[in-house]
Amino acid sequence: MGGFFAAVIIAGTPLLFATIGELLTQKAGNMNLGVEGLMMMGAVCGFIAGFKTGNAGLALLGAIAAGAVGSLIYAFLTITLRANQQVTGLTLTMFGVGFAKFAGTNVMGSVLPASVKAFFTKIEIPLLSKIPYIGEIFFSQDVFVYFGYIIVLLAYLYLNKTKNGLNLRAVGENAPAADASGISVNLYKYIHVIIGGALCGLGGAYLSLVTIPVWQENVVAGRGWIAVALVIFASWKPGKAMVGAFVFGGLSILGFRLQSMGIQVSQYLIDMLPYVATVIIVIISTRKNRKEDMPPGWLTLPYFREDR
Repeated sequence: MGGFFAAVIIAGTPLLFATIGELLTQKAGNMNLGVEGLMMMGAVCGFIAGFKTGNAGLALLGAIAAGAVGSLIYAFLTITLRANQQVTGLTLTMFGVGFAKFAGTNVMGSVLPASVKAFFTKIEIPLLSKIPYIGEIFFSQDVFVYFGYIIVLLAYLYLNKTKNGLNLRAVGENAPAADASGISVNLYKYIHVIIGGALCGLGGAYLSLVTIPVWQENVVAGRGWIAVALVIFASWKPGKAMVGAFVFGGLSILGFRLQSMGIQVSQYLIDMLPYVATVIIVIISTRKNRKEDMPPGWLTLPYFREDR
């Protein structure tokens, strides 16, 4: 059973990066529906960089750069030009998927070099990995997973314990009031949208570098849309986002577990579960009444200071 839950952590890690990235973006008042495209861009650029150079560090940098550039395009259109956020995000998804298909044509079916795969082998953390049951699940993982834990902790501390985090929340809640108090609204938006995109790129890279170290089309397979829903499920809180990512990771591999137990269930039905759960979460989330569970007040609204 411990092995199954360890696999759940692995399956939920790409969702975790993408969800935290989208959470930061939405905290700035921007809803980016292009998460799927950003993950695809990160996946293909990370894979190509790793395949061509044999260097895991460059592979990660390639994924980060791809996600950051994609989100920069989105930021310019929605923040500077004040384009519709939802339409721009959907366009970014189509662009990212098309870009991944085009860029990945020459490496289709290629396998990552052993030097890259070796970087992502499991690392047992001294003492913590020896804790019964918990150690095997949480502390006998690869470096990517541990970085995910750190990202969640940093996001929580940043949003709740720092001045810049408070400023970010102010921008997302009421951009005109934040501007009037001396906060550079557009600067905060740009920075956090780009950081959010970079994290989405890393989420995609985990799929192509660790989960499936062989390039294939549609490696993200809808996880970007699940990440957007998980932000709502998590009520824009990093800790709940982590729980949600691992729960959905478990749903995605449930079929393999049932088959190993000799239980015959249609794989199509199992594959459908995460998306059914996503729809249910969105429906339930629309009924939230507590103020702390509400989305940022200025979410999806463009800001132009001359309109104040």
